[in-house]
Amino acid sequence: MSRQIVMGIDIGTSGCKTLLIDGQGHVVGRALEEYPLSTPHPGWSEQDPEHWWQAVKITIKQLLEGFDSFGDIKVIGLSGQMHGLVALDRDGRVLRPCILWNDQRTGKQCQEIHDKAGGVDGLLKLTNNRMLPGYTGGKILWVRENEPHLYEQIRMILNPKDYVRYRLTGEYATEVSDASGTGLFNVSEREWSYRLLELLDISKDRLPRCYESPEITGQISSSVASELSLPVGLPVAGGGGDAVVQTTGTGLVEPGILGTTIGTAGIVAMALNRCYDNPEGKLQVFCNNMPNKWHTMGVTLAAGGSLRWFRDSLGGTEREVSRWTGEDVYEILGREASKSEPGSEGLLFLPYLIGERCPHADPRARGAFVGLTLRHDRCHILRSVFEGVIFSLRDVAELIKEMGVAITQIRTSGGGALSGLWRQIHADVFGSEVLTVSGSGEGGAYGAALVAGAGVGVWPSVEIAARVVNVETKNSPIMKHREIYDRLFPVYRDLYIALKESFDRISEIYF
Repeated sequence: MSRQIVMGIDIGTSGCKTLLIDGQGHVVGRALEEYPLSTPHPGWSEQDPEHWWQAVKITIKQLLEGFDSFGDIKVIGLSGQMHGLVALDRDGRVLRPCILWNDQRTGKQCQEIHDKAGGVDGLLKLTNNRMLPGYTGGKILWVRENEPHLYEQIRMILNPKDYVRYRLTGEYATEVSDASGTGLFNVSEREWSYRLLELLDISKDRLPRCYESPEITGQISSSVASELSLPVGLPVAGGGGDAVVQTTGTGLVEPGILGTTIGTAGIVAMALNRCYDNPEGKLQVFCNNMPNKWHTMGVTLAAGGSLRWFRDSLGGTEREVSRWTGEDVYEILGREASKSEPGSEGLLFLPYLIGERCPHADPRARGAFVGLTLRHDRCHILRSVFEGVIFSLRDVAELIKEMGVAITQIRTSGGGALSGLWRQIHADVFGSEVLTVSGSGEGGAYGAALVAGAGVGVWPSVEIAARVVNVETKNSPIMKHREIYDRLFPVYRDLYIALKESFDRISEIYF
């Protein structure tokens, strides 16, 4: 009897990851191919979409070299970095490098969009989200205003994973979670915001047809099937934007389960059974990878990035020990931080090292250590970094709780979830069990495979597909630690308000 194998492809910022998983959710093959990122001007971030396509082909060929029956592969699912702008001409050729999610050039255009929509409240009525500088909408206006000769040639605008879909199938298509991140999508109605497009004078014909995430959007072409040794007519599902579909891959398919990601940035997210209002646009409310479900999240800008900063700037001793012993430097840092008691004897760290997005949309916010005394040493300072990052995640989680959704469980992922100390601080600060599950380290490719498998009947639904994940670690809150953090957290929240004017004044001098 043939196996049922599903392929997941994730177009990340640093590389393409391709997985094969079986019907029990086990990873039976993985391959990774990196590619470069370009920063032609300060604050700009671009990539050549051709690099993605070549990486897709390389990873698929690597996987199939050790795979005995490509006929077992039933479907391909796609994931990718969100918000990017890929501009194609009438012949499907790329007109310029893709402007990426972390590009900061569109502040003027985002303000213009808010103004044309009737301010923040007006835009929220159309999309339920602010227009953030990373979103695709501002990039479209930037190209129109700064590269008008190129803008006139644009036939189609795609996000990164959807460009790969086009190369695989020849079809222009996207799906609801990635479309939500363009800032041009009516998330409550699960369709393009035609009123906003009209206000911005963007032709709807330049945007692709939008599907639900498990839906089949096309089949790989015969030429691609031949080149990559894949079955002719292999279906390609809608997939998902990485920030959404990677939570699907950790089993976040019902309200109450909170997902946190401690990567370079921090993500706090939850599945929703209805489209909630988004007061002031502090959170992001997107369509989920399951029909008739939504996804809310808040993103902090320096989670694991804060610990990396400590490692690079203050962790010379730990780096040297790592070099001589071969032990991971982050394990050494965690052991050093453990020498301090919970609460770091009143030392608090604000992780606003590159400004902040949520809950404070403030590019001028600065990092800070508050509460230093003669009693504090490096171990206290280091532990306060671990604690400050988790306080920042709880700050976002409080916004989700204000929507009226109770948190029953927390599942964490990302590089920070590998740290036993960080997981325990997480449980203590949140006062809740914190789990890691299988698949959480595989990124968007795993979630995309689950979604695609549900689209062709490998699993009856995405919700059932998500049941294949298994608990790997569990940390329960320690009551005496929780009591300390419950007393410190309100102090942490007040510090941004107390220091905001100082942040602004510093930024006027050094921005």
